[in-house]
Amino acid sequence: MDPRQIEEELSIHTRIMQQTVTQCSATINDISDCLVECFRNGNKLMLCGNGGSAADSQHMVAEFVNRFRLDRAALPAIALTVDTSILTAIGNDSSFEFSFSRQVEALGKPGDILAAISTSGGSPNILKALDIARERRLKTIGFTGEKGRQSMAPNCDLCLVVPSADTPRVQEVHEFVWHVICGVVEQTLFVE
Repeated sequence: MDPRQIEEELSIHTRIMQQTVTQCSATINDISDCLVECFRNGNKLMLCGNGGSAADSQHMVAEFVNRFRLDRAALPAIALTVDTSILTAIGNDSSFEFSFSRQVEALGKPGDILAAISTSGGSPNILKALDIARERRLKTIGFTGEKGRQSMAPNCDLCLVVPSADTPRVQEVHEFVWHVICGVVEQTLFVE
């Protein structure tokens, strides 16, 4: 591989990361505050996404339930991506579009948070889950890329929109921002 290609990839990554921090720092702070309030009130966080975003959902749930940087009490978080029996039953019996919304319907309570991750912002199962969450008075948080600015962001109380349509770059920024949020939540709840 040509080292210049690696340098170019890093340059693009760095530019998009910096643009996100500049444009979205207030949103990142608001999401952190929203999660702190949720956990302080005894509510839970549910996360969902498809493909790499499903993996991100599971990764972040592990950070909240187990630990991020601190040994501390577990925080209530659930990845709606992990129960294969539920996912395949819904997909087989009705439609994959309802794979997350049915779980939100079953598990979500007012005061809980649904965080939906979709780099494109157009996944029908993500948009349906957000609709049901709002109907049931859950807080809705979205993580998307530039393509989701019009389709997903309007369905969210708070939405982090990475200023890029390049899926790998959007996913990299999502993971970074989630780690920042985990750190803020942990510090606020268990140190301050």
